[in-house]
Amino acid sequence: MSKRIVGVLLFLGVSVISGFAQTTIRVGAFPNITHAQAMVGKANGWFDKAMGPQVKVQWTGFNAGPAAIEALFGGAIDMTYVGPNPAINGYVRSNGEAVRVVAGAASGGASLIVRNDSGIQKPEDFHGKRVASPQYGNTQDVALRNWLKNHGMKSNDKGGDVQIIPMANPDQLTLFLKKDLDAAWAPEPWATRLIHDGNGRLFVDERSLWPNGQFVIGLLVVNTKFLKSHPDLVKNWIRAHVELTDWIESHPADAKKLLNQQIQAETGKALPPIVLDEAFARMQVTYDPLHSALTAAAQQAFDDGFLGRQMPDLSGLYDVTLLNQVLSEKGRKAIQ
Repeated sequence: MSKRIVGVLLFLGVSVISGFAQTTIRVGAFPNITHAQAMVGKANGWFDKAMGPQVKVQWTGFNAGPAAIEALFGGAIDMTYVGPNPAINGYVRSNGEAVRVVAGAASGGASLIVRNDSGIQKPEDFHGKRVASPQYGNTQDVALRNWLKNHGMKSNDKGGDVQIIPMANPDQLTLFLKKDLDAAWAPEPWATRLIHDGNGRLFVDERSLWPNGQFVIGLLVVNTKFLKSHPDLVKNWIRAHVELTDWIESHPADAKKLLNQQIQAETGKALPPIVLDEAFARMQVTYDPLHSALTAAAQQAFDDGFLGRQMPDLSGLYDVTLLNQVLSEKGRKAIQ
């Protein structure tokens, strides 16, 4: 094979290995319990086996959704597990062109935690406090701002007196211990770690704010160009994702063990059993993208000033065609 042909294949994301073409699929995920399918699938090689020997899975880790969406925009990854608000923002910023939600991943699994000695006993006590979120504009950041607004408060960047400080989840724990943070809206397992390791307590379980306790915290999002160019690869991934979701639900003990193993590999520290159990119990894995809940999340983001002056049309954000093909093959009801 000529050097020129090899160069073209590499440019197209295809590498030549042992005499056959191997396609690389590049996937983003966070070392959180809310990305359980990604963490478990990385730990036990589920996706590698499902995609077959001619597909190389290349993982990239992120702390929060906006960074993952930027990587999707920049062509560094092809798909990512991500929260709803960054997915919505990515769709709006690209005029509906760059991002498609192809499956759900998780519901629940985020909470507002306050430091025990912060002086916070009721919502009004948040006046003048320092509160963290994982990243500006991410799903928990929007939830925090919406909750404050519903209780008559604003962040200091909106003329209020609550200081919202976006920072990586591990840094939230450090600053809890230093008493430099009063509270944080965090995903699991960080919310539970703030309780057990950071002298915190549960103030709001976000499930209590949503109908039936269900809200979107994790989605599987694909770059639109990749989806159009490689629908077979995306469908195979979705099939593996659905089957892995079923396995996690039916094998919770084994799933938690693998999940913790992968979190330790990526963060350097395994979760204590009590933290793992509590955090896992606040979250539900699902392949259903919970369309109505995502629409409500979009309204929150718009109300918080993240989506421009007019509520955008999000009708093209979802493409569950391949998911429904997989579900049909398994004799299951289609997702609307």
